[in-house]
Amino acid sequence: MSESTEGNGEGTRAVRAGLPEPVRNEPTLPGPAFAAHFHLPGEVGGPYTYGRDENPTWTLLERAIGELEAPGQGGLHTLVFASGMAAISSVLFSQLRAGDTVVLPNDGYQVLPLVRAQLEAYGIEVRTAPTGGDAQLEVLDGAKLLWIETPSNPGLDVCDIRRLVEAAHTRGALVAVDNTLATPLGQRPLELGADFSVASGTKQLTGHGDVLLGYVTGRDGEAMTAVRRWRKIVGAIPGPMEAWLAHRSIATLQLRVDRQNATALVLAEALKGRPDVTGLRYPGLPDDPSHKVASQQMRRYGCVVSFTLASRERAERFLDALRLVDDATSFGGVRSTAERRGRWGGDAVPDGFVRFSVGAEDPEDLVADVLRALDESAR
Repeated sequence: MSESTEGNGEGTRAVRAGLPEPVRNEPTLPGPAFAAHFHLPGEVGGPYTYGRDENPTWTLLERAIGELEAPGQGGLHTLVFASGMAAISSVLFSQLRAGDTVVLPNDGYQVLPLVRAQLEAYGIEVRTAPTGGDAQLEVLDGAKLLWIETPSNPGLDVCDIRRLVEAAHTRGALVAVDNTLATPLGQRPLELGADFSVASGTKQLTGHGDVLLGYVTGRDGEAMTAVRRWRKIVGAIPGPMEAWLAHRSIATLQLRVDRQNATALVLAEALKGRPDVTGLRYPGLPDDPSHKVASQQMRRYGCVVSFTLASRERAERFLDALRLVDDATSFGGVRSTAERRGRWGGDAVPDGFVRFSVGAEDPEDLVADVLRALDESAR
């Protein structure tokens, strides 16, 4: 076991999370354990038996994520997966059976409609509601699981996790929160009462755009046992190299998050003064529709800013004119990215809608680049 990071500041916790006890002349973070099988004489026993079930590199990463998601809390467990969608699927398909009902956001991640179709094919009733305004309350009766995505991707609406958890638990439903956009340094769903905190580690948690990863942190018991069993059955496991890279990257999480969040607010403030920018959303803006609720449950507001330009053509000219920003999907990386989100076809957004992920560039350089690109694309 690593030395506890309970009571330490967030930066200290991120730097030391999941590290093993120091061993003389050994690396502080052991390298990835490349092993499909382990020495196993006699009867089966011990923590590591077969590579699909456990790996020492996963163990350290899972411990690190757990220390960030719920510092000081016992009775919790974290499982890592090959991707964020693997983690999402593990919760949904391990907890639900034919005849059950689940509530999903209708404004969440654009793969959720595919998930809905598969759930319905298995005989599961799917109800949907928008994230803003806690609209899920209207469709909770009889549900087995409530799935929350807050802030929502890409619209950046926020719902009241505490309120929805209380209502769901009163009705006998479990609650899972997609915490991808917030990260554990922005929001801790388990401290707000949720049963599962689920995220894509591909995004800001690892932050370099070079790792696909997902995880589920939840309260020990039958629910997490079912998630673990699902991972074993499906085999949706991360490679040891990806797990090691993720753990290494977590050490800089606070540094990255603080820089990116601060710059996101600066950019959002700069965009407020542009008459050609409409529908600007960032929960950190005091006048954002989500700010009041977000400020009650979030420590940081994220690195994503969304806004709309007049047309598809204008948005594409803007993206082409950017010099410090890559036209790419995903978010949370140290290099800023932006995209016209409507090109994927799965989000109910205007043609000119832009999802902008703020990186770690100097704020003045990034803002100058964005404002220049807006000017050039308007001609």
